[in-house]
Amino acid sequence: MDTKKLDKKWWQKEVGYQIYPRSFYDSNNDGIGDLNGITAKLDYLKELGITLIWVCPIFKSPMDDNGYDISDYYDVNPEFGTKEDLEKLIAEAEKRGIKVILDLVINHTSDEHEWFLEALKNPESKYRNYYIFKRGKNGLPPTNWRSHFGGSAWEKVEGEADENGNEMYYLHLFTKKQPDLNWENPEVRKELYKMVNYWLEKGIAGFRVDAINSIKKDARYLDLPVDGADGRAYNVEYTLNQPGIEEFLSELAKETFKKYNAMTVAETPMLEYERYNDFIGDDGFFTMIFDFSYTDLDMTKGGFYYSLRDIPTIELRDAIFESQLTQQKYGWGAPFFENHDLPRSLNKFFGEKANETNAKLLANVFFFLRGTPFIYQGQEIGMDNFVRNDISEFDDIASKDQYQRALGEGFSSEEALYFVNKRSRDNSRTPMQWDNSKNAGFLKDENSKSWIKLTGSQATTNVADQINDKDSIFSHYKKMIDLRQNGKYSDCLIYGDFIPVPLENEKIIAYVRKYENQKLLCISNFSELKQEVELNDIAKVLGEKEIILGKILINNFDKIGKDEKKLNLEGFQSLLVEI
Repeated sequence: MDTKKLDKKWWQKEVGYQIYPRSFYDSNNDGIGDLNGITAKLDYLKELGITLIWVCPIFKSPMDDNGYDISDYYDVNPEFGTKEDLEKLIAEAEKRGIKVILDLVINHTSDEHEWFLEALKNPESKYRNYYIFKRGKNGLPPTNWRSHFGGSAWEKVEGEADENGNEMYYLHLFTKKQPDLNWENPEVRKELYKMVNYWLEKGIAGFRVDAINSIKKDARYLDLPVDGADGRAYNVEYTLNQPGIEEFLSELAKETFKKYNAMTVAETPMLEYERYNDFIGDDGFFTMIFDFSYTDLDMTKGGFYYSLRDIPTIELRDAIFESQLTQQKYGWGAPFFENHDLPRSLNKFFGEKANETNAKLLANVFFFLRGTPFIYQGQEIGMDNFVRNDISEFDDIASKDQYQRALGEGFSSEEALYFVNKRSRDNSRTPMQWDNSKNAGFLKDENSKSWIKLTGSQATTNVADQINDKDSIFSHYKKMIDLRQNGKYSDCLIYGDFIPVPLENEKIIAYVRKYENQKLLCISNFSELKQEVELNDIAKVLGEKEIILGKILINNFDKIGKDEKKLNLEGFQSLLVEI
């Protein structure tokens, strides 16, 4: 047993639950979820077995990107409540054994932050160097980089052209109301560290760290090959995971997180696996990271929704295996299938075949992986995607941009709408479905209107119907969580080794968790047809003479077909079994 794995950390045993505050529960009937709404549902989370919640941004913001554009890091946005409400949430959660982590957004601020306002007002002030301002050239922006939300990644500053007519621009990798901070400036870093420590002193357990591998840019600011009809280029080659970012991240960890033994979950898309030791190793910058390698398999071209495809099971399997083995080699991970930037996993992986059975299958596959699992609100009841009939029904800025991108690439409006319906971030941002009422119990007043249109599936998918149903998706999650957290198999499911079981059958995803003398097999059939698995085939992969199936711990069917030599899985059957 690797001694690193025996050095148990408090955050390894947690079960995370992501909350999108605007859509979780509205306590005051204004159509927007709030902090008091989260506090009101803490007993529900405790019933489920959750031990830690990640709350998406609740800081003061113009809400151009739903809170990821922060205008004041030290105050709560009024639509969510007050600082006192946040302190109450932290205290009430602690009473129930639930820790709270907040979203840390420090790649950029809002353009309404006092730093940026001063930078625009007075080009000679120190705040001009808090952001990235560059001169254009030949009547064009400094580079041809495309913003992640469409259009140029550079916004013109009016009235600052030089004697040659070259305009001044500021960089925004996201919306134009999200100017990127200049991490090369030590004063900026110092201000950010001060803020991080302020919130850690308030008693939060740590942070989910947003877009953190974008804080270092290639200082040459060069153009990239055009890759779209808009004449622009996907910018990540010069803005993501850049050489030298380690110096910033090491300093950040040293000056903040490590002083408080804080849990940090970093969003690091496209991070090369060979760099994981720096990020999550023994002295890594973060305690764990979200790996998107297996959640983004449905997009084949640079973040374009129009490149969507169905995901072959064998590709999903191989991506999960590689991710798990890499994280096991270097440190710790955070398995997930859903978050606020992704469509619902049921639809992504099963399309029109989405149902209660394969919702439980997906739960098994990700939840028993090695790492601290994160459940996204509504995932535990099998919430699904919506179908919108017109682009005007969407709220998400990225979805609107993707619709226009598809049109620009020559797709019809019907095709563009199809792509956006399948991949829109709005899919996971619809209100939590607490009951089957008109507003799904998200707000009590039936005459009030939610900030975003509901999915519309609350008649068949809601908490009230599932919470006392022993066969529901909710009960399945509750049973999984209890199995991981308590009793005989807890150490195996938390600290045990991950051993991939790559079978020839491309419809099967199987792996083993091993700890001391315990071995648990998680095996799932991604086909709607029955599949027969030879136990000898599993034994060969494990390097053993034979395996014998023992106690069935989790099963999304009432029965299991097995004998001494074979395991017969029903269509979409998934189980965790002792071997």
